[in-house]
Amino acid sequence: MIYFEDIVVGERTRVGHYDLTEEDILAYARTWDPHETHIDPETAKKTVFQGLTAAGTHLMAVTVRLMVTSPTPIHTLAGLGWDEVRFLSPGRPGYTLTLYRTCIGKRPSASRPGCGIVKNRLELVNQDGLLLVSYLDTVLVALAP
Repeated sequence: MIYFEDIVVGERTRVGHYDLTEEDILAYARTWDPHETHIDPETAKKTVFQGLTAAGTHLMAVTVRLMVTSPTPIHTLAGLGWDEVRFLSPGRPGYTLTLYRTCIGKRPSASRPGCGIVKNRLELVNQDGLLLVSYLDTVLVALAP
């Protein structure tokens, strides 16, 4: 478990990876974003994306999963916000997605003793290094016991 004191501003960390499948894309989209580019591979071929793509919210969900299931997770107490969310390239079936976290700032919490506030830049890339999603993630993190 990573605590507030363990986090180094400027440090870039590989958080983990996720293999995105067509079945994942279809299952997520049927429930949460039933747009044609996410639920119908044949119709998706005729769109600007020229094929099936994962919903942006699906890619965000992958980042959350990777942060939580990391072998060395941050002891996050609460999410405080996402800023500058950018969907830069589509996620496609067969991609291996890798999440990187770079701490861009941290400070002790003024209102919550025993906690600190950490701001990270999260970047989700595919197996070729193509950046798909980028955003700032601000979280409340526990201080070491």
